[in-house]
Amino acid sequence: MATLKRSLFIATLDSLDTPHYLSPAIGHAAAATTDSLVVILLSPLFDLQVPVPPISRTERWDDIQRILAHVYVQATKVAQDNGRILMDVNVLLRGCEQPLRADLATEAEMCFLVEGENNIPSLPLSIRNLPQTTLPTGDRVSTPLSTNALENHEQDITPRLYPVVALGGTFDHLHAGHKILLSMAAWITEKKLIVGLTDEVLLQRKSYRDLLEPFHTRVEKTRSFLQMFRQDLEYDLVAISDVYGPTGWDPNIQALVVSKETLPGATAIAKERARKGLPALETFVIDVISADSDKLDHEDAELLRQTKMSSTYIREWISKNHSAR
Repeated sequence: MATLKRSLFIATLDSLDTPHYLSPAIGHAAAATTDSLVVILLSPLFDLQVPVPPISRTERWDDIQRILAHVYVQATKVAQDNGRILMDVNVLLRGCEQPLRADLATEAEMCFLVEGENNIPSLPLSIRNLPQTTLPTGDRVSTPLSTNALENHEQDITPRLYPVVALGGTFDHLHAGHKILLSMAAWITEKKLIVGLTDEVLLQRKSYRDLLEPFHTRVEKTRSFLQMFRQDLEYDLVAISDVYGPTGWDPNIQALVVSKETLPGATAIAKERARKGLPALETFVIDVISADSDKLDHEDAELLRQTKMSSTYIREWISKNHSAR
């Protein structure tokens, strides 16, 4: 079925409910694409540049990670089922007041839209000039915006954003799990995101070590993704040779983003900062990419178990498919 190398998929969200109705359309777009699919989800709930942002990004943490996980799993599972293990899937969240970057259309051959959407904000000419295909969706069941997104507005007790946020990882052969982690960290950042990338010295025992990407490649790909997701932040990508990285000494960091599997690292960081008299960090956990996540509904949890989001799996696949691009 695949006939396109690169494509865009654009849809609007009117609530923070998981958009199950988009599953058929996302699956179709992924099946029709071989190399790169960029999914752009537009919503006034994602706006930051309005006098009072409509939602607290920290309070709606779980809603957003569920949305990202749903879309990534839908597209990645279809790509893997079609043998396209290296297909690049990127999911972007954009407010309706944010102009889309014109270069998102670079080399794209098609823009997929969904039926019944007449309220898409003005698109840049480069995207409007692409061939368009309208795709059907499933049944929409969502909570109205007025009751779902704004009900806790006066009760927010955590900061809506944190000036400086940190996270760490290997980020080898960036996959959906990495991108959810990076996206959620950028989602709650106000000014600066610090990303620690594991130094090559610590990767000697990794499976298929010879296929690990060089440090500079991992940095470039991670930065490129982050700048695609949010252009307005400062990104500091650094090598780390221990569990702490800058969180072990930088007093200006306020929040830490970790996966469920790396929670012990967050505990170690907390102890190290306490020992040095540094301010404690607010820890945010990504648990939608865990096989035993209780944050996903049954359908998404089952798909997640079937979807291989692992750098080791990708390196193993490359090892067995030397002719891969």
